[in-house]
Amino acid sequence: MKGTKLTHSHRRRTPAFTRLLLTSAVVIGLGGCATGGGGSGDTLDTSSLPEPAVDPRYSDWFDGGRPSDMGSMEWGQVEFARQEIEQGNTEEGIEQLRALMRQGYPPAYYELAQVYDDGIGVPRDPARAASLYGETLETPSSINKHAARKLAELYMVGDGVERNETLAYRLAKMSVEDQGGPSSLSLLAEMLVKGIGVEANPQLAIKLYEQAANQGYPNAMKALAEAYSASGWAEKNIGQSRSYAQRYAEAIEPQAQAGDIDAMMKLAALYEPDGLLKPDPQKRQEWLLRAADSGNPEALGEAGEALLESGDTQRGLDMLTQAAEAGDVEAMEHLGQALLGENGVQPAPERAVQWLESAASKGSTLAQVTLGRAYLEGTTLSRQPDRGIALLEEAARKNDPLALAVLGDLYLDPEIEPTNPQRGIDYLQRGHEAGSEYATALLGEAYLTGNGVAPDGVRAIQYLSDAADRGQIFASRMLGEAYLEGNVLKLDKAEAERLLRQAAEAGDTTAMTKLGEAYVDGALEQTESGEGIRLLEKAANSGDAYAMIVLGRAYRDSELVPQDLQRSQQWLSRARDAGHDSAEDALSRTYRELGEQGDIDALIRAAEMGDPAAMADLGRAYLDGRGVSRNYRQARLWFERAYDEGHAGAAAALGRMYLEGQGVQRNTTYGIDYLRSAVARGHAGARADLGEILLKGELVPAEPERGLALLRQAARNGNSGARLFLGEAYLNGEHVEKDVETGLSYLNDAAESGNPYAARALGEAYLKGEGVEKNTELAEKWLSYAAESGDPWAKSLFGHALIYGTAGLPKDVERGQRLMTEAAESGHAGAQSALGSEYLQGEALELDPERGAELLFQAASSGNRTARLALAKAYLMANGLEGVDQSQALLWLDKVIDGDSQIALQTMRELLQDPKAIEAAREAAQAG
Repeated sequence: MKGTKLTHSHRRRTPAFTRLLLTSAVVIGLGGCATGGGGSGDTLDTSSLPEPAVDPRYSDWFDGGRPSDMGSMEWGQVEFARQEIEQGNTEEGIEQLRALMRQGYPPAYYELAQVYDDGIGVPRDPARAASLYGETLETPSSINKHAARKLAELYMVGDGVERNETLAYRLAKMSVEDQGGPSSLSLLAEMLVKGIGVEANPQLAIKLYEQAANQGYPNAMKALAEAYSASGWAEKNIGQSRSYAQRYAEAIEPQAQAGDIDAMMKLAALYEPDGLLKPDPQKRQEWLLRAADSGNPEALGEAGEALLESGDTQRGLDMLTQAAEAGDVEAMEHLGQALLGENGVQPAPERAVQWLESAASKGSTLAQVTLGRAYLEGTTLSRQPDRGIALLEEAARKNDPLALAVLGDLYLDPEIEPTNPQRGIDYLQRGHEAGSEYATALLGEAYLTGNGVAPDGVRAIQYLSDAADRGQIFASRMLGEAYLEGNVLKLDKAEAERLLRQAAEAGDTTAMTKLGEAYVDGALEQTESGEGIRLLEKAANSGDAYAMIVLGRAYRDSELVPQDLQRSQQWLSRARDAGHDSAEDALSRTYRELGEQGDIDALIRAAEMGDPAAMADLGRAYLDGRGVSRNYRQARLWFERAYDEGHAGAAAALGRMYLEGQGVQRNTTYGIDYLRSAVARGHAGARADLGEILLKGELVPAEPERGLALLRQAARNGNSGARLFLGEAYLNGEHVEKDVETGLSYLNDAAESGNPYAARALGEAYLKGEGVEKNTELAEKWLSYAAESGDPWAKSLFGHALIYGTAGLPKDVERGQRLMTEAAESGHAGAQSALGSEYLQGEALELDPERGAELLFQAASSGNRTARLALAKAYLMANGLEGVDQSQALLWLDKVIDGDSQIALQTMRELLQDPKAIEAAREAAQAG
């Protein structure tokens, strides 16, 4: 289940009892008339607003008429009765008001309605209050504007009466038009914002709020601050929002300074992280602590929460405990949550259960949900799934939005057995309808992923957008990811970037990681260089282990980030320390990459970490003596470890070791078995090797059909070696029936895939016309490609052809000499022999016996037959021994070569000063 902190967005606050002081509206001694004015300034003209019809039974409230006359004595009696009630003499005050009601005085009805509305000295009875407010309105009076507003508030929410938005709106409009004052202006503005009983009219709402604010009404200032805020309903204007919030703070601060606890709490709320003023933990805590000094349980609870958040754990727990012991349910909830281990508090399971159960017994569904999840998770409390689900179900029966969301998530979780997708969707739908943006987001995710329902992109967008608009950040991120993936939703990179950025800027580290990953992988184009890395580092430094993985991979593999294997190693090491499952494999790949760049210690670490590819690479390093001393035993051991891990290349390498006897006793059976294993694991090179062996029948009995099948399969899989072998076999008719067209096709495929040996084979065939017609253009194309690719044989062959213009090639002695020299200097014995002969002949190249002797000696030392015969022939001719068996000369040559190389080379040079010897060597080289 997704982690969601179980908390109320705002604590319930019961404002201190405040009332309109009638004495401020009473004029005593001026002809017995009370004006009851409703505030300063002209009221906006609302006559253009619609007036929908209401039920005829309420028509008396709106028919106007002349207000009843009340003298100063009657007003004084109403005021005296009100004072009696405020002083606690409720019954006496109510009796006095009833006496005035029997005389038909509307203010008496209004005062008694307020008693029942606010529950002053009597149980609160909103139905009775509504009836009395209505009776007040039946007789015209200066007090009607206040009664209309109060009655509108009850009908707007259905408090004690059947909810009737149209009637509420008509009453609020009437109150404003009767100069009802700033509170009436604010009420009508609220209805116009939300479209309660009338079509929404935000522009007029702003004007009404502004007029109320200008009359000094704090709630209007707060409403305007909220309207212009980032999440408000008016056009965003943070400066305007802060300005109104500051005016609101200044308006209520005198009350707070005078000891009004509710005002202190409201001031503290302004400085919260999501408050209307710039967050100020110190000021917030200061006002909360001042409120807590009064002993007010709600204030103690709020202060305790703030202290916990600031790290003052013990004081926070003490205040929460005081508030909980005084009966504050929210304090019980937060104390229970804290004792489960939140906010760095040492878990105290028994006390946590005690307070949460106490809160639950008082009707707290939040406590039930908190306990339920704790029993399901089984971390701080012992795991009791049945008990956890029972608590969540109990809260869900009360239609608790969070409980419905959590249960929906639970029943859709594939890791929970048994899952119940239909039930999960039903719970999420109920949670959505109950107002849980968390449930709405989860419902959108279900339609996006097809979990419990058929995938439906339209519904996914609908629910996720709704949740995102209500501040559910992970909904923004999920929708952004869906647009980026382009599976259920159509690919929309611009929208994906906007939503992911929105979530990232709100602090969602997963969104930072996803957006950063998209930038470094190239799925999205970065607007600034390094933006992807910055996002990933921010997420990683916030503890997101996957961001560390992405950073490590980016520094190793991304084409958009300069490779830095040291940084890759550092981030992947952090990811491993953070416990990410894939960190070990990713880190071993980085060590292997370092090994490929020559860091043998890193390669050894990767192999020791269990990376099969690194094991195979290390085996090759020991086999070839690359970075370490050649060690056939270590090579075999690492190949065997990689083989045990299923590495196909290691199996192929072991097969070749046993077939060639590299560091092991040659064993054809083992070699073939390993090659067969490599083939079974999909290794194309081994398939080609085994196919060649079976086709030739050199090491094992021939299996031509099986060999051909393996070679063809390897060729289809892109193995250029198999294509080369098949091409030459078909072209020359070796081991298969000659088929020039098929042979050329295989060789062309191999050459075009970059195999220089196939290119040389093609070029040689077209140059010499062996199996194909001579083709100067194709010969030049392929020999040139092979030579420039570094193949020394092609360099020697093509170079010689260029020197003499063979087969119609354009003569190019300079290029030909360069190519042959490069081949000879690379150690190619054939090139050394051919080039040495050219220097001895002095025809195509300038005569240079010394250089010729040196090259022939190098070639002969490498075992080149032509060079050996040329030197032996030179010896025979120089010594007049034409009739002596050449084997004697070759025996002499072996002794010379096996001796001191410098002396041997000098002997060869001296020998080739004899013209007869030079001629003999030239003839022998030509014959060779």
